[in-house]
Amino acid sequence: MTRRFDLIAFDWDGTLYDSTALIVRSIQDACRDVGTSVPSHEQAAYVIGLGLRDALMHAAPGFPAERYPEIADAYRRHYTQRQHELALFDGVLEMLHDLKSRQHCITVATGKSRRGLDEALATSQLKGLFDGSRTADETASKPHPLMLHELMAEFGAAAERTLMIGDTTHDLQMAVNAGVASVGVAYGAHAHETFRGYAPLHVAHSARELHDWLAAHG
Repeated sequence: MTRRFDLIAFDWDGTLYDSTALIVRSIQDACRDVGTSVPSHEQAAYVIGLGLRDALMHAAPGFPAERYPEIADAYRRHYTQRQHELALFDGVLEMLHDLKSRQHCITVATGKSRRGLDEALATSQLKGLFDGSRTADETASKPHPLMLHELMAEFGAAAERTLMIGDTTHDLQMAVNAGVASVGVAYGAHAHETFRGYAPLHVAHSARELHDWLAAHG
């Protein structure tokens, strides 16, 4: 079967997993717990996709760096308490199985920690479905291209046959930095109007629309 892309890298939160609202609330609650200023919804949503340290630098800019472990622990506590309520976006599982049937190599490139991603994969019917993954604590945080470069090297994929899919400008900038194509999704953390400067091939407004586009153009 003819395909344009051999390697497809997905962001996790806000792209495959409907977790944006919980992440925002957990960031806000963590800031409140440690007594620093609480970011707005937009400010907290902006940092989704970044590694935790980079996210805290933006969401709590006045908070002392030496106390980052304190606010990080508070964030994890709030997130973990309600993580069981989260689910894949409607249509994601069918899309991933279809991509596997077409012999695409499907991977994850996420700002989550390795522990956080492994916990999510174990509770979301996806264990063993992905061919590989990279997390922010084991490589460089987005938008640095190292995640994609490592995945491309691991699976022998050329840049012109690699696609990054994500819901934030961090994802799309990482694709630009890595020299690969991208697709944005409009149902996650960042407003799709902010994607224009990154030249994504398409912006999907639902996981089912994304599935249809990949079936026709992936």
